Amino acid sequence: MNPRRKKRLSIILAISIGLAAVIGLVLYALSQNIDLFYTPSELVEGKGPDKVKPEEGQRLRIGGLVVPGSVLRDQQSLKVAFKLVDNGGHLVTVEFDGILPDLFREGQGIVAQGTLKNATTVEAFEVLAKHDENYMPPEVADATNGMHFKPEYTEAQLKGAKQ
Repeated sequence: MNPRRKKRLSIILAISIGLAAVIGLVLYALSQNIDLFYTPSELVEGKGPDKVKPEEGQRLRIGGLVVPGSVLRDQQSLKVAFKLVDNGGHLVTVEFDGILPDLFREGQGIVAQGTLKNATTVEAFEVLAKHDENYMPPEVADATNGMHFKPEYTEAQLKGAKQ
């Protein structure tokens, strides 16, 4: 092989190795930003035909309906815990430390992003509520097809609304 071909081959080889390294680093960076969507039933039973369950500490999104009467607020901080349910009937607890959206309420469809704390608890860093009566994210709509909670108000709430 003459020196000119050897030089061309080494340049092409160096460019190929550099390109492969850049592609590998980009794919590695993107894989850490992927949040898989789960419903409460998929989180408990597993997702797909292989029934794959997420690992503790894994980032994920979970969507479902907030169970009426399950919202527990800490009086000393912004911490809130509530339960989500879907058609499968499994309950998952979501813990959130922050200000909930204005449209958040019991019986409402929500999506929470966070990390899996244990098999049935998600520590959320973001909670999203649907913005009107007609819209719900497709994944949540499929998971809660036909489910609806009628809001029940206490006498104090009804009295406060009339004033």
